[in-house]
Amino acid sequence: MSAILDYFRYVGEQLKSIRAVDVLDILLVAFVFYYIFQFMRKRRAGKLLVGVVLLIVLLLISEVAKMKALNFILTNVFSVGILSLIIVFQPELRSFLEKVGGTTFHNFKGKLDKNQDAAFRNVVSEVCIAADYFSKTKTGALIVFERETKLGDQARTGTVVNADVSSYLLENIFFNKSPLHDGAVIISQGRLHSAGCLLPLSSNVDLIRELGTRHRAGIGMSENSDAVVLIVSEETGIISVAVEGELKRGFDRSTLEEYLNLRLSREDAIADKMVNRFKGTILRKGGKKNNE
Repeated sequence: MSAILDYFRYVGEQLKSIRAVDVLDILLVAFVFYYIFQFMRKRRAGKLLVGVVLLIVLLLISEVAKMKALNFILTNVFSVGILSLIIVFQPELRSFLEKVGGTTFHNFKGKLDKNQDAAFRNVVSEVCIAADYFSKTKTGALIVFERETKLGDQARTGTVVNADVSSYLLENIFFNKSPLHDGAVIISQGRLHSAGCLLPLSSNVDLIRELGTRHRAGIGMSENSDAVVLIVSEETGIISVAVEGELKRGFDRSTLEEYLNLRLSREDAIADKMVNRFKGTILRKGGKKNNE
């Protein structure tokens, strides 16, 4: 009994010694690890990270068990490990740092401005009207919503339009005889900034074969930035949205408008729950290949 009392007394003394800065320190470390885990969980880098952890475990085992040959090899591997990791994880590190550097203060201010919010919802509505038309007529389309990560490099590959967003303008741009219909449209700060833009293709080898160039470009853009990318299939008319390297399919006009409003207003958690009604993430191999 006295041992139990001594234990609780010791725990109480330790708790008393905790400062406010210690609590803040723990919370910050927990936040950093949680953010890294969330960032890596849905990316190919997650598999590479598992491999790195396994190598570390093997190094510890070789150290404890006195396995000289294995320990020598792994020690030399880890001597240049930091540089190797930077090279291997370069795309993921760039994307991570861009997102950490992004500020949400501007978005918060935007929510307080009712006029700005109404204009933003009008842009989304016009895009959804056009997407519904593209779906019914099986017209291919690729529309990028810029968020915190600036897309100036991609915008420069196309033609600057700098016009108000309207469904009629989008329908004319993606008309199959239009000279700009093969590229992407970039919407920045509520304006149709440029059209006919070239986007980076996804390097994800796990994408199913039926996804062609248009879908791979949309997914690639979402992998390399925090942009929300709307894709309409020319082959099937299916409306898809790519966010953070994931492709969700099966939207109609009303569900697309609801989803885009949530995503673009940074209510990502609610949007994730809502999108569960659709077909899910397209990251499986197999299927029929086309040229979209």
